[in-house]
Amino acid sequence: MAEFDVDLFVIGGGSGGVRAARIAAGYGARVTVAEEYRMGGTCVIRGCVPKKLFVIGSHVRHEIEDAAGFGWTIPPATFDWPTLIANKDKEIARLEAAYTANVEKSGGQIVKSRALIEDKHTVRLIENDRKITAKYILIATGGAPNHGASIPGIEHVISSNEAFHLKKLPKRIVIQGGGYIALEFAGIFAGFGSDVTVIYRGDNILRGFDDDVRAHVRAEMEKQGITILTACTVTKVDRHGEEFTTHLSNGSSVASDQVMFAIGRHPNVANLGLEKAGVAINPNNGGIAVDHFSKSSVDSIYAIGDVTHRHNLTPVAIREGHAFADTVFGKREVRVDHSTIPTAVFSQPEVGTVGLTETEARAQFGHVDIYKTSFRPIKATMSGRDTRVLMKLVVDGASDRVLGCHIVGDAAAEIIQAVAIAVKMKATKADFDATFALHPTAAEELVTMRTPTARHVRQAAE
Repeated sequence: MAEFDVDLFVIGGGSGGVRAARIAAGYGARVTVAEEYRMGGTCVIRGCVPKKLFVIGSHVRHEIEDAAGFGWTIPPATFDWPTLIANKDKEIARLEAAYTANVEKSGGQIVKSRALIEDKHTVRLIENDRKITAKYILIATGGAPNHGASIPGIEHVISSNEAFHLKKLPKRIVIQGGGYIALEFAGIFAGFGSDVTVIYRGDNILRGFDDDVRAHVRAEMEKQGITILTACTVTKVDRHGEEFTTHLSNGSSVASDQVMFAIGRHPNVANLGLEKAGVAINPNNGGIAVDHFSKSSVDSIYAIGDVTHRHNLTPVAIREGHAFADTVFGKREVRVDHSTIPTAVFSQPEVGTVGLTETEARAQFGHVDIYKTSFRPIKATMSGRDTRVLMKLVVDGASDRVLGCHIVGDAAAEIIQAVAIAVKMKATKADFDATFALHPTAAEELVTMRTPTARHVRQAAE
């Protein structure tokens, strides 16, 4: 008779949890996954995937406008928000079914229930109050929108979750936040025709990104008519029927038909039974504290993805889930390298970045060379659109190694995925220079920049 009901119990059916379940089952483990909402998690159901679909849809208006410069005469186009929502829902349902099928095909079992941890080897299913014992428990519950401190009228504010299910497109929307989600939705709503105002507490949007990227994205968004108000916050939201007045800390106010907060996400750690099991929380970020192998303070309990609040990106959760299964069930230690993670912001314009920013590089290296260019893309020469592309390489002047690459413009994410391979392999600027340019492309600028635009040499202390 088996000592435990299952070898692995996964709490959370998102990308990370599903990958861990599938790989563990492939090693012969008996696996059960508990998901209280929908299989696929934040990314598939109400995150990356529907967001990217919305971004693609919102680009169409620009494409129609640009077409005239290429000789096209297109009759006035109409847009139907309910059709977008319905078609998005169909695609998400298809993906949810695929996630479910993939777990079941691998030999895993799915239970639709919230699961609470009773002790280091026991979980309880709320749906039917059933207890299941497991040799290992993996927590992959992700994160949730965080509205911050309570303010008057906070009940009128939506998050990105609700934005995917609005009954109609708002004519005017106020979005508080300056990161990925806020700027992506600002571009989405503006692309569909909404009047968008972005509110951010800092001095500029995209905190943590390279300063040139931050300045370039802001300028490009403002060219599109998006209002960006920095160094202030929302202090109160009043509702007047179907309209809202958003009051700001600088004394001004903004009228709109919708108010959305996208100021960050917090780890889903509440009401899981972590305290009862003795699972420690990282005091620095509020996520589950784990070691390099995603093991918590309890030997039999692991955690991956956004619930650990390390690097909140879907591919990171997937890599952590795979590494966990390899380590625990594949009997070979796999440690995830969290350095040099490429990332993209599907704002408009798009951002792709990998490696160190200029500020980070100058803090870590004594000699840093910067190669930077800004240019009008070839499409804009015909369309007449007022837009520019930014490309930037951050290089260690001593070793010639490329430390970082930052791109703003069409297909930035696609380009940076390939560049990330070179940066991960520690390619040098000479390697970039030796690579033939692919003409005519925007990306060829990465291998044709020959002269540093800036050179920073730190003087040695006497």
